[in-house]
Amino acid sequence: MNAYLEKVINDVRAKHGTEPEFVQTVEEVLSSLEPVIAKHPEYEKVDLLGRMVEPERMFTFRVVWCDDQGNWHTNRGWRCQFNGALGPYKGGLRFQKNVYEGIVKFLGFEQIFKNSLTGLPIGGGKGGSDFDPAGKSDAEVMRFCQSYMTALYRYIGPDVDVPAGDMGVGGREIGYLYGQYRRLKGVWENGVLTGKGQTYGGSVIRPEATGYGAVYYLTNVLKHEGDTIEGKTIAAAGFGNVTWGICKKAMQLGAKVITLSGPDGYVLDPEGVATEEKVDFLLTMRATDPMHVKPYADKFGVQFFPGEKPWGVKCDVVMPSAMQNDVKMEQAEKIAKCGAKYYIEVANMPTTNDALAFLREQKHMIVAPSKAVNAGGVGVSALEMAQNSERLVWTEDEVDAQLKKMMQNIHDNSAKAAEEYGLGYDLVAGGNIAGFLKVAQAMMEQGCF
Repeated sequence: MNAYLEKVINDVRAKHGTEPEFVQTVEEVLSSLEPVIAKHPEYEKVDLLGRMVEPERMFTFRVVWCDDQGNWHTNRGWRCQFNGALGPYKGGLRFQKNVYEGIVKFLGFEQIFKNSLTGLPIGGGKGGSDFDPAGKSDAEVMRFCQSYMTALYRYIGPDVDVPAGDMGVGGREIGYLYGQYRRLKGVWENGVLTGKGQTYGGSVIRPEATGYGAVYYLTNVLKHEGDTIEGKTIAAAGFGNVTWGICKKAMQLGAKVITLSGPDGYVLDPEGVATEEKVDFLLTMRATDPMHVKPYADKFGVQFFPGEKPWGVKCDVVMPSAMQNDVKMEQAEKIAKCGAKYYIEVANMPTTNDALAFLREQKHMIVAPSKAVNAGGVGVSALEMAQNSERLVWTEDEVDAQLKKMMQNIHDNSAKAAEEYGLGYDLVAGGNIAGFLKVAQAMMEQGCF
């Protein structure tokens, strides 16, 4: 490895050894950049990579809230404004009990390159809290969100930092957050948050956008291989917004998702989540019991595998779409034998570095990285920002057409970058390189800000 790259990676390991997710994603991104750094010695001269792996700023704050029984609780909140070279910081908020500074930092770092790939003028950021909305009443969630926004509102704005939703933060939470922002600021800046309800500036198909975009990216991979999506079977994970969007778009295009998963195990539906009734039932499950996928098996009479993951099920396409590090080496070895040709990451960093390297070595498989595949979500969020700034409302067909074109450009630019640096059709390296080059050029032109 290039000496400069190795130094930066070792520095990150030394400084952030207690944040394994952040170290993992830095290693994965930087290891792809060796041919770029060799061609651009000016990056080492100004220590561009050393600057890029450190957030421009990061906030930690307490979030105090009262439950329905009158008991007070104190959680921790974070916002990482990682890199604003391309535009206002943009990235979601994650409310989950396992959130800590390292999770927020890793997600923010990934967001820099994901946002760059969209081609839209947005920088990278992320935030969250170790608060878990599961099992909380609407009133408790509202009080928490109001306290969270009271701590955050001074540091965000339509031209500063635009948070969105992520795991644990859906339309309900965004509504409570925006209501408190408006109460505190006394202004109608609906461009300060995305993922809003359509009654107050939200975009159509935003909940489905990440899943839709992932399927559109897949169609471009298939086209490159002289293949089509019609008739394909897809093994996916989770059953939240992302997987729901994958199921909907796959069904529209003639493919079918055959697995769903939850903390309790996974279901195998050979007929696919390929009817309106089945797709709509995912919404019912998520609203009533987001911790269990077994109700799907009970309702539709399909197999349920308690405590297991769906990796290894015979299929054409594997799309890990639940959470980070869901696919470790043990699962990767099963995937390599399941008959799938396409491994399309959807969740943020769903594959450990050793498992990803192993899958990339499989001659019969094409691997695509999450930062490219799941960029449709933030892409539609940026389109929501554009609608807000112009006081416009676009139709579903208009947003969907822009999303489809965006995902084609992301695929094509990733493939082109890999080809230009002599890496063939390496979508993982190509996505990292294409995302990095745009940010690097902006940083250099701004005096390496």
